[in-house]
Amino acid sequence: MGASKTHMFSVTQNELAQVAKVLAHPARIAILEYISRQENCICNDLVDVIGLSQPTISQHLNEIKKIGLLKGTFEGKNLCYCINEERWGELQNSFNTFFTNINYNCC
Repeated sequence: MGASKTHMFSVTQNELAQVAKVLAHPARIAILEYISRQENCICNDLVDVIGLSQPTISQHLNEIKKIGLLKGTFEGKNLCYCINEERWGELQNSFNTFFTNINYNCC
């Protein structure tokens, strides 16, 4: 979708499309799944678990942070990430509303 055409769509449509675009990469899904299973914030162990280089992991984390799904804190020289539960709930509700309001009786 070209940036010049986004004005044609609602805020909700643009947001869902942006979130879907971020979530469309399997590495980002793996990162979110791993972080969501941890009891504490994670730092550098993503490289070993996911199997991608540190710069690649950092790029994926930045994309996930842009849509607000991660919170991070500094611990020494490391960033510590965890799921932003409030944002997760908001996006879950948005997608649930989208999927619930689809009309299956059109054909």
